[in-house]
Amino acid sequence: MSETSLRPRAVVSKQQSNSKAPTSSTNVHEPETPKSLLRPPTLSQRAISQTLTSTANLANLLPTGTILAFQLLMPIFTNNGSCDSATRPMTLVLLVLLAFSCFLASFTDSVKSSDGQVYYGFATFKGMFLFDYPDPSGSGLPDLSKYRIKFFDVVHAVLSVLVFGAVALKDKNVLNCFYPTPKHETQEVLNIAPVGIGLICSLLFVVFPTRRHGIGYPITPGK
Repeated sequence: MSETSLRPRAVVSKQQSNSKAPTSSTNVHEPETPKSLLRPPTLSQRAISQTLTSTANLANLLPTGTILAFQLLMPIFTNNGSCDSATRPMTLVLLVLLAFSCFLASFTDSVKSSDGQVYYGFATFKGMFLFDYPDPSGSGLPDLSKYRIKFFDVVHAVLSVLVFGAVALKDKNVLNCFYPTPKHETQEVLNIAPVGIGLICSLLFVVFPTRRHGIGYPITPGK
């Protein structure tokens, strides 16, 4: 009786050992995934991450509405790059208006009143003119004189126009409209100039970041 009772126990122990075998093998492979995820980044990856972080402020250079209008209207005005004597001047006027909107948007700012409402306005040499504030006396607002136009605002406005020009020169519809068959020298300028303008403007904007929160931009806690 003792022998027969021991045999099933031996079989059960073998089955348990066999059932634990795959789990042990899986346990061996499981730590490999977090190790690969925790692998330190390489030098090139850190350089790319630093570059992307440094150029993140470039989104503030161009208003979102201007870029959307450019992408939407440019194929229509240029007839998908096939301009004629009528559409070419209209395209040029549209580009000037969009560049001017980028310039003006650099002087817009926002302020938070004492009741927590956000109001937008246009910076002036004396302070800021609010568009939709109900009280003309300005009660409940912080000192608006610190929002007056400064030298860096003009720099940011010029950089915004230059960046928009670089974006426009890289658009195929604009190039086909104004330069359908460019010469070799002209093609080289069109290939190099937008890249150089974008790089220089990005470096200047990283060194001198804007502190304004124009129309459509969020308010920071310190604001």
